[in-house]
Amino acid sequence: MSFETLSSDFYGYENALTDQEKDTILKLRAFLDKEVRPIANDLWAKAEFFDRDVVVKGLADLGLFGLPWAETQPFKNSAVFRGWVALELARVDASAATLVGMQNGLVMGSIGVAGSQEQRDEWLPKFASGELLGAFGLTEPLSGSDTAQGLQTVAKRDGDNWIINGSKRWIGNGSISDVTIIWARDEADNQVKGFIIPTSTPGYSATRIENKQALRIVQNADIVLDNVVVPETNRLQKSESFRETAAVLRLTRAEVAWAAVGNSIGAYEAALKYANERTQFGKTISSHQLVQEHLAKSLGNITASIGMVTRVSEMLDEGIQKDEHAALAKEYTTSRMRETVAWCRELLGGNGIVLDYGVMRHFADAEAIYSYEGTREMNTLIVGRAITGKAAFV
Repeated sequence: MSFETLSSDFYGYENALTDQEKDTILKLRAFLDKEVRPIANDLWAKAEFFDRDVVVKGLADLGLFGLPWAETQPFKNSAVFRGWVALELARVDASAATLVGMQNGLVMGSIGVAGSQEQRDEWLPKFASGELLGAFGLTEPLSGSDTAQGLQTVAKRDGDNWIINGSKRWIGNGSISDVTIIWARDEADNQVKGFIIPTSTPGYSATRIENKQALRIVQNADIVLDNVVVPETNRLQKSESFRETAAVLRLTRAEVAWAAVGNSIGAYEAALKYANERTQFGKTISSHQLVQEHLAKSLGNITASIGMVTRVSEMLDEGIQKDEHAALAKEYTTSRMRETVAWCRELLGGNGIVLDYGVMRHFADAEAIYSYEGTREMNTLIVGRAITGKAAFV
């Protein structure tokens, strides 16, 4: 099968991938078209999760859950390629992109960044194979953007164990995960530390958040930790402060920016298809000037965003990416995504609010992507601090 870049990749950035990376992208496209695209609207409408034996296992079999880590990567790959994976997933379904981003980035990333070699050897293969489904517990009911200072979940050392108390909110797939990475503040030194907690541990409970109207396939949960006992061997051995937590978020924030571009492309592709089929005033609406303007503006946003996320991922591979670089990419691409999905929804008129026409799911999911992994406002202030040398967070 010959490789072709997406028509929405107007400048052909995807051509720069290696042959092995392109081959994986082709396999991913085929898998998504067969196993995800046909069911995404129905699962979204019902707020039901993917079949673990089909979708989760299929993504694992493609090697997508272990891409960055030496212990699990199927082949040597670039951060740009991992970004294209997020984009290709999100153009079909943003919840699928979120699933891979959580498993591969936040969960395995926590272990990859802050775990000992023994912990990496023990846990990374289990997550990479899909044997275990993970969740990442950082955000709390009263602590979101200020988690560096406002984390209220606490951990107390008790001999060879830790006792953890607190609560978490908006934890993706937290109600169905096998293991959750919980970040808590050590009572002894007031520093944030990470813990690997099987969800079967006594005192751990998770309740799905109902009535969510974006990323509905993702099972977000409220989590309560009531005297949860965790052995020292399950504390991430290199997590000594919030710096390690921030390092994990920096690794994944750029991939969320890629997913934002993919979500924009999904809406754009559906709008273009509709424009070429819908007839008004005796001709397809793609022949009308204002429709072409919407499509051209959308493609401009997509193309500019691809250029930005490509460079920020190259910077990660080069070891020069900083918080402000990932923050600018996330802020910019999600803002452009919001514009793009709105134009695409508008192009379809009343049909744009019906799931069947392919835009509404991307339109609604954009709101979650816009806010999670750092809001636009917080990412703007991270960039503002880098520009001016002055923090304006409070």
